[in-house]
This record gives sequence, C-alpha cells and structure tokens, in this order.
Amino acid sequence: MDMPVSTTDLAATLARLRGAQQANVPSYTQRMDDLKRLRAAFKARMDTLIAAMNADFGRRARADCILGDAFTVLADIDHIRAHLRGWMRSKSDLADWLFWPARTEVRYQPLGVVGVISPWNYPVNLALLPLAAAIAAGNHVMLKPSEHTPRTSQELKALLDEVFPQDRVAVVLGGAEVAGAFAALPLDHLFFTGSTAVGRKVMLAAAQNLTPVTLELGGKSPAILAPGYPVTTAVDRISAGKLLNAGQTCIAPDYVLMQKETVAPFVAEMQRVVAQRYPDLATNPAYTSIVNEGQYTRLAGYLEEARAVGAKVVELTQGDAANRILAPTLVIDPPAHLAVMQDEIFGPILPIVTVDSVDAAIDFVNARPRPLALYHFDHDRARTERVLERTIAGGVTVNDTILHIAQSNLPFGGVGPSGMGHYHGREGFLTFSKQKPVLYQARFSSMKVLRPPYGKLANFVMKFLTR
Repeated sequence: MDMPVSTTDLAATLARLRGAQQANVPSYTQRMDDLKRLRAAFKARMDTLIAAMNADFGRRARADCILGDAFTVLADIDHIRAHLRGWMRSKSDLADWLFWPARTEVRYQPLGVVGVISPWNYPVNLALLPLAAAIAAGNHVMLKPSEHTPRTSQELKALLDEVFPQDRVAVVLGGAEVAGAFAALPLDHLFFTGSTAVGRKVMLAAAQNLTPVTLELGGKSPAILAPGYPVTTAVDRISAGKLLNAGQTCIAPDYVLMQKETVAPFVAEMQRVVAQRYPDLATNPAYTSIVNEGQYTRLAGYLEEARAVGAKVVELTQGDAANRILAPTLVIDPPAHLAVMQDEIFGPILPIVTVDSVDAAIDFVNARPRPLALYHFDHDRARTERVLERTIAGGVTVNDTILHIAQSNLPFGGVGPSGMGHYHGREGFLTFSKQKPVLYQARFSSMKVLRPPYGKLANFVMKFLTR
C-alpha cells in the first residue's frame, strides 16, 4: 500500500509536473490519446473501483456506483473527445472598426498544473471529471483524493499511475494536513469539491499565492412543490434524488416547501414508495450506508434535536445503526433554528416546510444562502417562470431532481456560498484554459493618426469618437 505523501514532497512533485508541462505542452493528439487510455483503463478497473467504494462505505449500492460514478465518467470522456478539436480551435475576427485592418484572435492555452481536491461522497466521479477536463485543456494534474474513502483513493492512484507518466498526473494521498499543504501550493488553478466550511479554508490557503480557484460546494437545495402538481409524481422524483447514495449527494433536495394540505398525502406516498423500493432496508443492497461513524452520528443528532423540541419525525422504515444504515426520515415543520434547517443535511433526512403559496416559498428560499440546486414542481408555466426569475441557484431542474448535473451541454457550479466557477463539457475546458487575446497589427496602422503631435485630422477623429 502506498504511504501518504509528506508535505515536504508536494513542492517537488509540483515542480516536476510544471517542468514537464512547460517543456512539452500536450498536443491535441496527446490529449486525445490520454483520454482514450484513461477511458479504457477505467472501464477495465470499474468493478475493482466499485468494490473499493463498497468497502469504504460499508455498503454502497452498485446502482449508486454505476449511475453516480461510472456512467458519468465514461459519458464525460466521450463528450470531451467528440468536441475537443472544436474547443481547441482558436477564434479569429476583425478588430473593432477603428483599428482596421488589424485582426484579433483568441487562443485557448493550458494554464499549467491544475490541482484537484476531491471528496468522499462520489469519490471516483468527483476526482476524474475535473481531471479529464484539465487533461483536455492541456494541463498536467495533481490529484488529492479523500482520506475518508482510502481504498478508493488507492485504486484511483493505481489507475492513474497506469495511464499517465508521473510527470503528467500525480496522485498524493494523506489526510487533512496534506490537503491543507496541497491547497497552499502555488498551483496554476485549484479545483475543490467539498463543504462550504472547508471551501473557505481552501480559498484562504490559495489566496496566499493568488491561485485561482473553482469551488464546488453545497448548501441547502430546496424543492418547491406547487399546488396542483401530482403528489405521486413529485414523491417518485424527489425520493429518487434524495435517496440516491443515501442522500450523500451535494445536489440532493435538502428540504421541500409545500402547502399544508399537501403534507399528509406527501408523507403517505413517501411511506409507500420507500416500502416498495427498499424492503428489508437493513439487508437491502440497493440502499447505501452512511460513509462513517462520524457522519452517522451527525445525522442521528439532527433527529434527536428535532424530537427534543417536539418536531414531528417520521421514520419511513427501519434502519440499522450498527451498520450505519439510516432510514429515510421526514421531519415536519422543524423550527428554523434547528441544525437540520441550518446545515446541509447530506443524508436521507428530508424536512418538510409548509408555506402559504409559491411566492412565499420563493421568499423563504431568498432569505437564505444561495443553494447549489433548486427544484420546482409545477405545470403552471407562468408560476415556474416566476420561480426561475426570482431565485438564484447554481442549477435548476424543473419537475424532477438532480438531472441537470448529467447534461454535458450545461455548465455545473454553485453561486456564492454554494461555490464559484463551472465545469462539465466545454465549461470545464474553459475553466482550465487561459483564453489568450491576441491582436495582429497590419502593415498599415490606423492608429498612426492618433499619435502626437496632434494635427487637424487627429482632432477631428477624437471629436468624432466622443460625439
């Protein structure tokens, strides 16, 4: 087993990667070959990675591994390879009319060495998607995977060591101390996925070197259930998004806003759906466990606090604390000061908050930090447009949950406390590229008339320009 890298080795690793990248900037052919080999090696090791994720979580549903980690990586690499030539092509144009016959160009140039710090909840997807985008843009990469999924991190290292030479991609292992030192490196770009609290620390560390950052964070992503929308459809789709990976998803619906008369049918339908999808939850391999004891204790604490203040807590089935299987649970109208309404839940607990109208739901969302995702369930187009116009979120799915993240042609990223910057598809290529503007002056320069000493023609032109 590889030992965690010491913090003193990080600078040397960065220097090796940067030197190699500057000496031989990867061409289109090299990038395409890298991505092709990454896809093939990933496909060959997919079952090994799934087994590692299962061991790290204690029990991780195979479908969660395939849909959340495997499929997304393969689809993203395919999309990049299909479009990379066009993305890399520089864009030429005439200069602004005053500067004719000069011309302009925008070149897409790799930044250099990109650092990626990836989390534990989707430990393969959230490591390899930004890595693939950085490789597509011509960068070399340092990856620090999560210490909370150590077996998966080891397998990721083995995978990437097989595909890439050590001076193109380097994987560093270790805990919080290594992650802190990693974030403080003078990287050319730092990509971090994790909590808002840790994101603040990462940004602070990166600021010492003015390292540009992309922060993919989280927050409390609301779902708004409008009056008149079929409850059976809403529950089917909200529960699917909430219970994927046992709620350990950054864009899982965190709470649902609905009118009071909708609560009883919503709860009843949730009970029916959970019973149908997850019978014998404690032994059902289709349901994922909470990743570690610390996370389980945190989630159980939310429910204990809610019960202590008299909030209605509805366990939809029976869990298994010994194996960190937390049952899907509803909390009805919890007071706003409770931790379950303050923190990102990141588990299978779903608060229900009653409001008088969709407009009241909009006000509720806008009174809180901007979320990573927002979900609106409604067949009224005017009301849906009002929600889209009046709220700001990292991304939105209308009449479903989480599916916007799977669209290769949509940018993905947060806003404010839920993150900054975007990736996925072309947005990832742009994030890890410098869009270098170039102006080519012609043999004859129209600017010559605007140099001193200023004559009548120059004065006429300046008067015309400020008319």
